[in-house]
Amino acid sequence: MPGPHTPHDPYVRVRGAREHNLKGVDVDVPRDVLAVFTGVSGSGKSSLAFGTIYAEAQRRYFESVAPYARRLIHQVGAPKVGEITGLPPAVSLEQRRSAPTSRSSVGTVTNLSNSLRMLFSRAGDYPPGAERLDSDSFSPNTAVGACPECHGLGRVHGTTEQSLVPDPSLSIREGAIAAWPGAWQGKNLRDILDALGHDVDRPWRELPAAEREWILFTDEQPVVTVHPVRDADRIQRPYQGTYMSARRYVLKTFADSRSQTLRAKAERFLVSAPCPACGGSRLRPEAMAVTFAGRTIAELAALPLTGLAAVLDGRGETARVLTEDLKSRIAPVVELGLGYLSLDRATPTLSAGELQRLRLATQLRSGLFGVVYVLDEPSAGLHPADTEALLTVLARLKAAGNSVFVVEHHLDVMRGADWLVDVGPGAGEHGGRVLHSGPVAELAQVEESATARFLFDRTPAGEREVRSPRGWLKVGPVHRHNLRGVTAAFPLGVFTAVTGVSGSGKSTLVGEITAESAGADRLVCVDQKPIGRTPRSNLATYTGLFDVVRKVFAGTDEARERGYGAGRFSFNVAGGRCETCQGEGFVSVELLFLPSTYAPCPDCGGARYNPATLEVTYRGRNIAQVLDLTVESAADFFADTPSAARSLTTLLDVGLGYLRLGQPATELSGGEAQRIKLANELQRARHAHTLYLLDEPTTGLHPADVEVLMRQLHGLVDAGHTVVVVEHDMAVVAGADWVIDLGPGGGDAGGRIVAAGVPQEVAGADAGATARYLARALGTGA
Repeated sequence: MPGPHTPHDPYVRVRGAREHNLKGVDVDVPRDVLAVFTGVSGSGKSSLAFGTIYAEAQRRYFESVAPYARRLIHQVGAPKVGEITGLPPAVSLEQRRSAPTSRSSVGTVTNLSNSLRMLFSRAGDYPPGAERLDSDSFSPNTAVGACPECHGLGRVHGTTEQSLVPDPSLSIREGAIAAWPGAWQGKNLRDILDALGHDVDRPWRELPAAEREWILFTDEQPVVTVHPVRDADRIQRPYQGTYMSARRYVLKTFADSRSQTLRAKAERFLVSAPCPACGGSRLRPEAMAVTFAGRTIAELAALPLTGLAAVLDGRGETARVLTEDLKSRIAPVVELGLGYLSLDRATPTLSAGELQRLRLATQLRSGLFGVVYVLDEPSAGLHPADTEALLTVLARLKAAGNSVFVVEHHLDVMRGADWLVDVGPGAGEHGGRVLHSGPVAELAQVEESATARFLFDRTPAGEREVRSPRGWLKVGPVHRHNLRGVTAAFPLGVFTAVTGVSGSGKSTLVGEITAESAGADRLVCVDQKPIGRTPRSNLATYTGLFDVVRKVFAGTDEARERGYGAGRFSFNVAGGRCETCQGEGFVSVELLFLPSTYAPCPDCGGARYNPATLEVTYRGRNIAQVLDLTVESAADFFADTPSAARSLTTLLDVGLGYLRLGQPATELSGGEAQRIKLANELQRARHAHTLYLLDEPTTGLHPADVEVLMRQLHGLVDAGHTVVVVEHDMAVVAGADWVIDLGPGGGDAGGRIVAAGVPQEVAGADAGATARYLARALGTGA
């Protein structure tokens, strides 16, 4: 075998990787293989694959870019690593989403919209005498194509009397116009109406229709002298008041206000409707007059991709070439289980897993070879039936002459790999070591590995007594997305799993359960959205633990002598924080042609507080040192502080002992954020019956972490609560009390309940894609 550092060395060799919790890792991974990086959540596998290997490949690429151009590109800093040899160019496909807008769609992400527009421009059927249009004329995102009324959005926002005045039995003085601002501004508008001669004490519904119309919708802004009612304690002088209608106020606030709270309030009073000019097509009339196969471009864009491929039939050479190209681009998307999506489906409505697989399908068509593809859990959100197709696609990328490095927890993806890198053995400071790097089968000999136990033990789920429901929650009939009149019954007091292939309608059905649903005494939705958008939000602030810690420090003798209250120990307000870095702990250093780098604050050294605050200690540690403790260490440190111990114990119970108390929210994965929310809920005093909804709670979790999470969820059910999960992990489904399976396919081929019952009954059902895999998990199938 060629030795290291030779031109023909077939390995990517990493030496001395120290990114995040990696402990000087040395590892060799062969090129031109499907290599899976695995390990428990927080073990350091993403730090190795993305934070080190991909980051170094990107840094080397940017070194070849002209210095001036480099300034225009957002660059990541150099990873903490000794050296990496044998590293080809890399392409990253992460689940982290950018900030997609409503103009971003499946068509724009995959570039299929470009091909479809070209087809209509060059081979469409035009009305007699109509001029041939450029492809841009078929895009709602260009000035020449967008409907001038809705600017290419397809919908217009307005207000109605019902939205502005939800309770017409109230008078204006009693607050009938709910859309008006509160406090003085709302009182001012009421006084202006009174001065204009309107009856503000008469119930709204009794006012003349013309008067109601003017008050809510007029564009006039009359100025009138207002003589306010005198209060006993103060004199109010007359003033000139300008009237603004409720509609004008709502639209102005929604468009111009910088306050997220005010915009959110204004949005509640807006009603969205299809644009009257284009009917929701988003395009100008001249573009909508062109057809292909008897349909407009908007009609074709609304079809599921499987349906679109079926109607593309080219007549003539130009049409044949363009339709063949479109079909070849659609094929990999369908192959990855996304044939139920339509080109006009907005990107913000897609899951992170769907978005990543769309990008993966685009890469299949790119024809690149000799690169390293680094993928972040491509199986996320995939039903076992779709995972088989994913493995085929990954094998094709490899066969094209590429290396495929995948961060993954899915056991079937691991079994299909050529090479396995297992990082661990634990999470955080208990991980950061490579336990195994080699063929999959050899991991069985690694005793420290948490992965080996699940990968090689095929023992089916044992028999478990199924809980009996103590009532039912009925939902439906639901007419939304691909659900057409579906009615479902969810048992109360048990653990229910909702299953089905991607796009079958699971999340849509569960989304119909609301706080108003009969049987949902208290509803808690635990999702994977971030717990905060900035580094100032962290684990301690979200769980309320930071309040407890600050009070503990404020209660020390030293703090009392100095007159420090709890506010002194917050890094978010002036007083105790370091003012040089504003409590951030780091400062940005602009390096002109190199990527901006963050360096520890020169004054506080990253501690976030000023020296005087850091002089106050509790049990030998200052506030910065306490925030640097892991949850596990903090549980021992605060063992005799009940309010802190309760929060820390629940965080340990959901497997988050490796996180630091001050770990910024921006560094947490979706799975970690979801478990923090669950822990936050678990630490509350027990309420009456609560219905917990979780959408794919095992996404991003290693099987060992899934065990920990399931223990907590089943504990909630044992305590008398109800848990409903949307789930693809058949081990979780096998342990449920009730299963609702949707399908049989995705999109238009789904949207029906094909089976419902205890796991054994659903496993024996003839319809749906779940039965075969559930039977295998239960040990009753092949």
